[in-house]
Parts: sequence; C-alpha cells; structure tokens
Amino acid sequence: MTDIFDVIADGTRRDILQLLLRRTAEGETGTSVSQIVADLGISQPTVSKHLKVLRDAELVSVREDGQRRFYSLSVEPLEVVDDWLVPFLVDAYGDEAPDIDYPVPDSAAHAAEVVGRAAASAKHVVTNALKRLGA
Repeated sequence: MTDIFDVIADGTRRDILQLLLRRTAEGETGTSVSQIVADLGISQPTVSKHLKVLRDAELVSVREDGQRRFYSLSVEPLEVVDDWLVPFLVDAYGDEAPDIDYPVPDSAAHAAEVVGRAAASAKHVVTNALKRLGA
C-alpha cells in the first residue's frame, strides 16, 4: 500500500482533496472529472493521473454513471495522518490547542466521523495528561 504521506505530499492531489471536501460540504454526492478540471484549471490527463493515485490510496471513491465517473472523498485513510499529527499539536499547544473548523455537511455519516475524530483526539490529550502527571 502507498504511504499516505507520499500521496498527500503532492499539491495537486491536496487541491483535489480540498475541492472534493468543499463539494461534499455543499451537499454534492460526487464530482466529475470535468468539474475538477474546470474548478482547478488543470488538464484532464493530469486530473485523471492524480485521481488514480488517490483511488489507489483509497482517499477517493468513484461512482460510474454511464460514461461519466463521479468522485467523492473518503477520509478514513487520513486518520493515519491525524493520529500522527495530533501528538505534535498537543505538545506544541497543550491546553491552548486551536479549534479546527471542519465544514460539516448535513450527513449523519460525516457527522459521526467528526465526533469520532474529536473523541480520539480527546482520548489522546487525556492519556498524555495522565502520563505527565505520572498516573
């Protein structure tokens, strides 16, 4: 499996992921390649190449409708990045860690994921605090 950090290291792929996140927050159920091309101003072959990498890393899912394909964000693989990053934020900010404003669409699945991430982050903070206290 491809290292998630290698996948998101590319700026174009991050732009595609941000576009898909924004469209999900706006209630879209998928974004076509032509919409990505138009919004980002990159060529269709370039978008297709990057979407293949994102699909292989399971960061996007695809739904076919005739000749068209619609891509949606799959955030589960990003939990690895979140798990790796949270300790740095906790160590850097302590109790003063900034709130992260996630755009949340009216989707129960997405809302559940946000709650799950918050719970995991809170667990990490409490665990570290207890370790520091020697408990």
